[in-house]
Amino acid sequence: MASDRIRHVALSSVTLPLDVPVSDAKVLTGRQKPMTEIAFLFAEITTEDGHGGTGFSYSKRAGGPAQYAHAKEVGENLLGEDPSDIGRVYERLLWAGASVGRSGVATQALAAIDIALWDLKAKRAGLPLAKLLGSYRDSVRTYNTSGGFLHAPIEEVQARASQSLADGIGGIKIKVGQPDMREDLRRLAAVREHLGEGVPLMVDANQQWDRASALRFGRAVEELGLVWIEEPLDAYDAEGHAQLAAALDTPIATGEMLSSVAEHVRLIEARAADVIQPDAPRVGGITSFLRLATLADHAGLQLAPHFAMEIHLHLAAAYPREPWVEHFEWLNPLFEERLETRDGRMIVPDRPGLGFTLSEQCRKWTVDSVEFGKA
Repeated sequence: MASDRIRHVALSSVTLPLDVPVSDAKVLTGRQKPMTEIAFLFAEITTEDGHGGTGFSYSKRAGGPAQYAHAKEVGENLLGEDPSDIGRVYERLLWAGASVGRSGVATQALAAIDIALWDLKAKRAGLPLAKLLGSYRDSVRTYNTSGGFLHAPIEEVQARASQSLADGIGGIKIKVGQPDMREDLRRLAAVREHLGEGVPLMVDANQQWDRASALRFGRAVEELGLVWIEEPLDAYDAEGHAQLAAALDTPIATGEMLSSVAEHVRLIEARAADVIQPDAPRVGGITSFLRLATLADHAGLQLAPHFAMEIHLHLAAAYPREPWVEHFEWLNPLFEERLETRDGRMIVPDRPGLGFTLSEQCRKWTVDSVEFGKA
């Protein structure tokens, strides 16, 4: 049978506005401004035989236009390629943009294309992506973050946590890392009391502590039975994270801000995390994520991918160890379909591929687009 070929590529830059400006510790410590929107790069790929796939990457606060610009420069190289040869296509695109490196914006731009190719491959097979990869489970433990940001009063955090549990979500994560650690401890204690001891609870400091402060916080909350403490230190401080992981009973989670497999390898080799949190759009797509997942499993690490549940649900379902997926409803307006949560777990959809189609609202939020080949 003759190989199929890519005949059309559409790239779109989309800006998703957030209903309420969002603040975490980086805002309260003056390092960033509240987040009001998220920039997305969408890639839609169509083949000669009429098969199609859609993928996306994203950036918060800055970098979205740069991702789009890089994808626009290298995208034409996809035309005429066999969409099944994802590894070879990925390498071709890397070489097309070799002078800007193999991490950060460069590979985040390629991530949208790589994810679209995997979506296409699974759709052509008539399988959900998780099944194509070889899933271990049909649902994944899920926790909610979007109700626990620092801009929200503690009463709102408690109410939204209760609503999340009522909606079938299994765990709750709240933000910490404020200039006054006592306020973090007060809010955390209030949430734990509100939820009770049986509900899985995580905290996320968004890199705002030094090593001594992180250790002090970790020791202060040991008795709360947290599932993990996330990003207590600078994302690139593998040595510091390793020291914390060795000193505390509470697991340490990190990795979401890293933008390459190589950077995660350093975490793994340093034993710097008990829970690794790669983000497929940030590390370069599903191809890179799968390489990383193999290394993480070999090291005995738990997996909790960051954000983008629409992609990460499938990848987590194919991880050998029982993982977590982060629930964020922020992206719902971009897609026609919704993910189901039940009994603390997120259900892998039975739709082929990732199982999502772009909404008309997503099209309306497009700020720039380009096409290659014949539509």
